[in-house]
Amino acid sequence: MAIPTATKPANLPARIQHYIGGTHVDSLDGDTFDVLDPVSNQPYLKAASGKPADIDAAVAAAKEAFETGPWPQMQNRERSRILNQIADVVETRGEELAAMECYDTGLPITQALGQARRAAENFRFFADLIVAQHDDAFKVPGRQANYVNRKPIGVAGLITPWNTPFMLESWKLAPALATGNTLVLKPAEFTPLSASLWPGIFEEAGVPAGVVNIVHGYGEEGFAGDSLVKHPDVPLLSFTGESGTGKLIFANAAPWLKGLSMELGGKSPAIVFADADLDAAIDATVFGVFSLNGERCTAGSRILVERSIYDEFVERYSAQADRVIVGLPEDPATEVGAIVHPEHYEKVMSYVEIGKQEARLTAGGGRPEEFPEGNFVRPTVFADVAPDARIFQDEIFGPVVAISPFDTDEEALELANNTKYGLAAYIWTNDLRRSHNFAQNVEAGMVWLNSNNVRDLRTPFGGVKASGLGHEGGYRSIDFYTDQQAVHINLGEVHNPVFGKAE
Repeated sequence: MAIPTATKPANLPARIQHYIGGTHVDSLDGDTFDVLDPVSNQPYLKAASGKPADIDAAVAAAKEAFETGPWPQMQNRERSRILNQIADVVETRGEELAAMECYDTGLPITQALGQARRAAENFRFFADLIVAQHDDAFKVPGRQANYVNRKPIGVAGLITPWNTPFMLESWKLAPALATGNTLVLKPAEFTPLSASLWPGIFEEAGVPAGVVNIVHGYGEEGFAGDSLVKHPDVPLLSFTGESGTGKLIFANAAPWLKGLSMELGGKSPAIVFADADLDAAIDATVFGVFSLNGERCTAGSRILVERSIYDEFVERYSAQADRVIVGLPEDPATEVGAIVHPEHYEKVMSYVEIGKQEARLTAGGGRPEEFPEGNFVRPTVFADVAPDARIFQDEIFGPVVAISPFDTDEEALELANNTKYGLAAYIWTNDLRRSHNFAQNVEAGMVWLNSNNVRDLRTPFGGVKASGLGHEGGYRSIDFYTDQQAVHINLGEVHNPVFGKAE
């Protein structure tokens, strides 16, 4: 059997360097790491591996740009103009960006194109928001006026994940830049390719040198990520990733009392009641866990189904999962591509084997026969999953779903909340009262009623419990990336209390 291979995109770089102070540079010690193509798991280029000295150089460049450069002093309208130009360049280069993302991450090309469009929209959204924003003013007639003065904070440290990396980088880059901060971005080491395109985009859009700095490499102690977290000249950190890493960042940032925004793991429930539109619920929950190769933080990876429709749901859901097209990421017909990296592939497959011991396998459960190599996993469905099962409790972050029955509303809520996570929840019912009661009582930062994961960029994004700290999105992102200073003005006759006045 011929081994399927991915087609390398045009303009693939020979290597990836850091971007510091407007210049592409190698690591100071010359160290690099291999970047793998997830279809073949073969190295296709080398990327610079950042260490503390490289982070020091990047932070110094960002600090100088903040203290002496024009970016923090620009009027919001001027920064908005540049952010819109960034969006223009991203849209112009959308097909190139998607091809790079598809090749580097294993995401299906149609979904990678959607992520590129979303990245442009993120910049447009925050470009509009900073022009329209207003700050509060309070007055006490004849006595006092008070207003809020909003200021950029300084150098922001951004640490981003390997799933949909380009879009998730834009989700942090756009508000950090819109508010006048400078920054150091540390992309995920599994997927540095699309991040390497940001310097050209920013230069074409007119972002001054030193405002954006990018250091590639690992996150562990002694490498780029840990060094960025601990750097004393980086007062705020935005991180997206798994909960264990989030705990380490929280602890390592504590000595400096840094501002933190962390969107962490999830094991989100999709609750399907007997009165739901079953066709819509099945379509949405299949998409919700298998799109983006299952590598999405808000995946509805636990499906809780009312017992009276449980057997029908499992049968129909499993049949539809079996029809999901697994293929080469570059093929427009592909719905599930290749898992991002062999390390993560082994993790996902280990949970598939665990699931076979814990529950009833009804679809998938292994590698597609047509892909004997690479990180391919058939969409996998387990039914009759007990609440204490590992596949019910642990974040797998792949195309694997656990389905469990419930009998009463109270049991459904108990099952939904029975994990350490609390990022998202999906509720399918035509009972208006039930839907609102569940929305208010489910332990999740975001709830969708009779809907798939459709984002309104004005709303808060974040989780509770082990799923995160703080919220971003809309004005909450503006709040995170700025200090708010209260200014009080006396308007009347001064009547200050007097202590110790000499006679």
